[in-house]
Amino acid sequence: MSEHPPTAPSPVPSPSDVLTAAVETARAAAVEVAGAADEVGEHLGTAREAVPDQGVLGEVLTHTFAAALPGYTGWHWAVTLAHVPGDEHVTVDEVVLLPGDTALLAPAWVPWHERIRPGDLSVGDVLPVTEDDPRLVPAYLADDDAASDPAGMVVAQEIGIGRERVLSVEGRRGALARFRGGEFGPGSAMARHAPGTCGDCAFLMPLAGSVRLELGVCANEYAPADGHVVTTDHGCGAHSEANLVTADTSEIQLTPLYNTDTYDSI
Repeated sequence: MSEHPPTAPSPVPSPSDVLTAAVETARAAAVEVAGAADEVGEHLGTAREAVPDQGVLGEVLTHTFAAALPGYTGWHWAVTLAHVPGDEHVTVDEVVLLPGDTALLAPAWVPWHERIRPGDLSVGDVLPVTEDDPRLVPAYLADDDAASDPAGMVVAQEIGIGRERVLSVEGRRGALARFRGGEFGPGSAMARHAPGTCGDCAFLMPLAGSVRLELGVCANEYAPADGHVVTTDHGCGAHSEANLVTADTSEIQLTPLYNTDTYDSI
């Protein structure tokens, strides 16, 4: 008979304990991705990942380390480890660098056609319009744009339009609103002190089409708006009917005058 009682078998560590204890495995994976050990800081903690059929597929745990990269203040390394029941080792699933609550992030990306502003176009630049630009409509009555419908382009040329697309109602309204609110609209200081409006000025060259009664081009070389599109209710001091009236400076004497400096010889 043995003098020593049988020892109980040592408990098998649970998958959670194995994953939690694998801090150095996670750190080594982060260092390998970072390329330098000094860019992976202190261990910040762990987070359990939800896994369907956890008892069969195992568990997943994410270790977090502070990031010590220059310019990445507030970021952290996230190393995700997995453990399959019955396996002695853990597996590195993913290593990523993620921003924290205090991280400095770049602004959200904005498409170029929403980012561009008037005046950004310079010499040599090309500014294409999108196919669904609401400011433009086909210049002929067809369902497809002439760019994808060669037959429609022929029709556009035959009826004398010469352009595949023209301004839509929305495009014309937008242009008119910009012109009215600009330097050559009715609200400018020049227009408020003008002797008349551009609509009845001989130097106005009206635009053709549906905006004829609202817009024109100034053709007075002495006017501030010369060569610019003006609204018909704009105005300036160079109005064609602003005639200069010369004031009559001759004195009209209604009472007799007597010269008392000399006398007449009788």
